[in-house]
Parts: sequence; C-alpha cells; structure tokens
Amino acid sequence: MNRTRVPSSRRLALVALALVAMLAAVVFLANDSVQRRLYSTAARQAAQAVNTAPLADDALRVAICGSSAPLPSAKRAKACVAVFAGGKFYIVDVGPESVENLVLWGIPLASVGGVLLTHFHSDHIGDLGELNLQTWAGGRPAPLTVYGGPGVESVVDGFNRAYQLDQGYRTAHHTAKVMPPATWPMVAHTIALDGPETPAKNRTATVLDDGGLRITAIEVDHAPIAPAVAYRFDYKGRSAVITGDLKYHEPLVAASRGTDLIVSEAIALHMTRALGDGARAGGRSQTATIMHDIEDYHITPEQAGRIANAAGARLLVFYHLLPSPDGPVARSVFAQGLDGTRRDGWAIAEDGSLYTLPLGSREVEQGRIGR
Repeated sequence: MNRTRVPSSRRLALVALALVAMLAAVVFLANDSVQRRLYSTAARQAAQAVNTAPLADDALRVAICGSSAPLPSAKRAKACVAVFAGGKFYIVDVGPESVENLVLWGIPLASVGGVLLTHFHSDHIGDLGELNLQTWAGGRPAPLTVYGGPGVESVVDGFNRAYQLDQGYRTAHHTAKVMPPATWPMVAHTIALDGPETPAKNRTATVLDDGGLRITAIEVDHAPIAPAVAYRFDYKGRSAVITGDLKYHEPLVAASRGTDLIVSEAIALHMTRALGDGARAGGRSQTATIMHDIEDYHITPEQAGRIANAAGARLLVFYHLLPSPDGPVARSVFAQGLDGTRRDGWAIAEDGSLYTLPLGSREVEQGRIGR
C-alpha cells in the first residue's frame, strides 16, 4: 500500500503550531479572570444539578451509600442503603461518611421518608446527626422519623442533644424561615415485634404501610447484640430485603420468600483470620482478639448464598464487607467458596452501586447512581 509522505518541513511546522497552541492554552488558563469565569460556570452547573432520576415512580430502586464494615477503607463509607419508592427514599442504617455520598449524588434530600436502624452498633448510626442536618438544610418539611428496636429513643435523644447547639447557631444565622426549628428534630419510633420473644427469633412487624409501600421489620440473630432486625420493602410487586448484621438465620428464609433482591452483609473468614494473624505477629494482641471475636456474629457469603437460594431471590448483593475487598484480587478472594452454594446471581457492592427493579417486570438491573 502506497503512503503519502509528509515533507519534514511541513511536519516541523505542524509540531510548532501544536506547541504554540498548547502554550496559548496554558497562558489563557493561567489568567485569573478566565479561571474565575470557568469556576463560576462549573459552580452554577453543580448547584443546579438535582438528581431526581432515582425517585421516578417506575421502579423500586436500591442504592448502596456505604459498603464497608468498621475496618477502614479509603473507597467505602460505612453501612448505609437507600431505598427509593413512591417518590421518597428511605435510609437503612447511616454509617460514618455515608451522608456525603447522598449529597455528592445530588439526591433531593427533602424527599427523605425516614431512617430505619437495624441495630445500634456505631458503624450503623454514626452519621445520623449529619443526615438529620443535611435533610433539614435541604428543605425537609417535617421532623425526621427514625425507626428502630427498643433503645432507638436513647440513640435519637443523644444525637438531638449533641446537635442542639448547632441547630440554634444555624437558625440564628440563617433565620427561622430558612432553618425552621420546628422541622429540625428527629423523632424516634420504636418497632414492636409481633408476639413474645422466642428462641427462634422469628418475629416480624409492619413498620409502614401506605397502600403502595410496605416495610416489614424481620427479627434476626446478631447475639449478643439485641435488638437486631432486617427490613423488607414491598412496592407494587417488587421487593428487596436489607439484612443489617446477623449470623446465619434460618427464619430469614421465610421472611424473604419470593423477594427479588437480598442485600446482605458478609464476612470472609479466611481474610479476617489473615488480618488477625498479622496483628498477633505484630504484637497487636487486642486487635487480634477483636478479629477473632467478630467471627461468631456475622454471616459468610456461602451462608448468605444458602438463604438467598432457599428464599428464591433473583440477586444476592453483598455489602457491609468484612474486610472491604478493594481491588480485583481481594474481590476474588472474598468470593471464594461461593461456587459451592450460589455460582451466579450475586454481586459485591461498591459505594454508588444501584439496583433497579422495574415495575411490571422480574428483571433486576445493576448499574451506578450518578449525579
């Protein structure tokens, strides 16, 4: 094949022209006035961006706001799941750093329908005050309802007390019209499970039923931590279960029967044991003891797979990951053993993972939530 050769003088001229263009661009962008105009344009676009797409009433949607357990991860916030239904979103647990994700995604925070706490470990409640603040500043029209088992009153009262001075400062500064005291506080709603406590821990309770959305609390075993519940969301024929923390718990099968999606915590014992061995070898005996102790009240991926299989769930998603599998090798190691129980129909979540259950369908779409 014949090729037309570009004369060397022309090539040099093109290179020189490109260099001049690059230099001109650098000079242009270094100008203070240009930089201010560029920033102002970007700032206006960011301020105007409101992400209403997840609130569209054509699906039940589940977004992962925080996918890590207490062990630190630079890529993941602590446990938090947002469920979108009927033009509102509901937050299941609100671990540290998770509210920042909601803000970055541009979710209209005034559309919050409530918070549902699975239990009161710090990595599930740490950002409760920030969620209350951000949804209040976002124009929430009423106090924020926080659902949970017995003890939720103490948790809510503690955060209200801790943030009370902050509320006063902001109302005084921005005026009561902008930051109204009447809509600021959180209100605790204690979930009363049906019937007396049993060794099987198999009680449930309807938390909310507005004729379209029904939220059911499901007792789970996270002993010695009690109370502990999972939540099931049923909306117009689609459903999702978020487990919170638990051991292998057979009654969860019946409560999850026929669900489209189970979002389950999981502990990879071979990985946490390696961390414990390393801590012990490094003279950190207290950390090693903690890594050992956490084994007896968390569910493994294989055990969660058995529950999902028996319940007939279409997709099993792992979050609250112990430890966080950041990187392809760690993800592969985390999932080792699943082939023996659930070869497909599972996923490891990241912050921003979005699972869409279209109404009138049986599909479960996997994607990312964006601005």
